[in-house]
Amino acid sequence: MIQNNKPEYLYLHVPFCKSICNYCDFCHTVYQEDIAEQWLDALSKEIQAKQINLNLKTIYIGGGTPTCLSYGQLERLLIMLDPYRTQVQEYTVEINPETLDDVKANLLYMHGVNRASIGFQTSSPMLLKELGRHHNSKQVLETMECLRQQGIANISLDLMYSLPRQTMEDLQKSVQDALACQPTHLSLYSLTIEENTVFGKKGYQNLNEDMEADMYEWICQALPRVGFHQYEISNFALEDKESLHNKAYWNYRDFYGISLGASGKEGRIRYDHTRNLAAYIKDPTMVKKIFLTKEDAMFEMIMMGLRLKRGLNLSLFSKTFGTTFNMVYGPKVDALVAKGLLVKEDAYCRASDRGFEILNSVLVDLM
Repeated sequence: MIQNNKPEYLYLHVPFCKSICNYCDFCHTVYQEDIAEQWLDALSKEIQAKQINLNLKTIYIGGGTPTCLSYGQLERLLIMLDPYRTQVQEYTVEINPETLDDVKANLLYMHGVNRASIGFQTSSPMLLKELGRHHNSKQVLETMECLRQQGIANISLDLMYSLPRQTMEDLQKSVQDALACQPTHLSLYSLTIEENTVFGKKGYQNLNEDMEADMYEWICQALPRVGFHQYEISNFALEDKESLHNKAYWNYRDFYGISLGASGKEGRIRYDHTRNLAAYIKDPTMVKKIFLTKEDAMFEMIMMGLRLKRGLNLSLFSKTFGTTFNMVYGPKVDALVAKGLLVKEDAYCRASDRGFEILNSVLVDLM
């Protein structure tokens, strides 16, 4: 068995948004009050059936836009999770600047939420319009101040790069504007254009690979200079502000996935909920299970662990699988070390700076 105990991490997906962004491929639908009530009824049934660990370490409510729920609906959702938050160290809710006010911020704080993740994306009005976003950077700052006044000061901002028509100057200004809001954590993601999105249907293209690589290189050099250390491919944090929840994924911990569109992992079983809202409301406990072989699970752990700047925890790998990383991958790893793409030191195996930039190729070699 990979882990004998129940998961200590929980992700809950809220599938509603005020409007749909042009790049988004997450499971979502435009908010309707009566449909949201039916979803909450189904959610309650799923949570009751799950027998969730009462000693969770993290809870993460993502979406969609959790804060687009009405006050009463948001309160109902948080009350459902109250029994499981007594030991929680990090309780995160994703927030859109258009959908938060003082009353909702206070509600989050009163139910133990101590971290927020806000979609900043870019400060360019032209690019925000292109993305289908309806806020500006001033509203992001106001939202952060609202949260801080209610006692939620650990705030992460999401930014995007390699957007169609984005220049290096656009990116640099967006990062500077985001830093001016004084977040504790930054996530920077290159745009992936999925075929089912508005961007995909309109045939939008990313920037060329060289420009995308230049942007990523600039991010990796600029943020550490202002106190944000890189701890994962896309994530940067001030001291002691790394995301505990996301690190659980990268360390290949088990986690609950709650609600439609959510995925979870328990032992060697991965499971996915339907992305069909009507089907979820009809049977919220139905999931599609994927049974992992030991080899599948080992490779997944390596794939996730090498995303971390610190790398794969070798003792955790041994404890999880009852064999050492060297015994399974030794010759392949040695070849990648010789090429300067992997580094083995202390109890970790990590990608070198060059290996980090071409991590997919490194993983292909390991396979």
